[in-house]
Amino acid sequence: MAESYDVIIIGSGPGGYVTAVRSAQLGFKTAIVEREHLGGICLNWGCIPTKALLRSAEIMHYSDHLKDYGLKLEGGKVSPDTAAVVDRSRKVSLRLNNGVGFLMKKNKV
Repeated sequence: MAESYDVIIIGSGPGGYVTAVRSAQLGFKTAIVEREHLGGICLNWGCIPTKALLRSAEIMHYSDHLKDYGLKLEGGKVSPDTAAVVDRSRKVSLRLNNGVGFLMKKNKV
């Protein structure tokens, strides 16, 4: 049996999930269609993971200048643990993805 909706959003990226939540808040029966994970490419593979990776690089850069801030790191220079950096970026995306899922459920989308 086919369902009927007032609003159907294609894509759950930032524009999609915000539109879906607002539509549901306004009383429209709303559905969101997403090929993969809630949050779309931006949240899961593009913008957010990239920013998490860049933040790790930024922190590493700052750690190279600890002396400038009157600090020192025992054991020498800091080096990246690539697997841990990527793991952190995935955890950031997962946490945000879960948040989008919560918004959808809370707003009956």
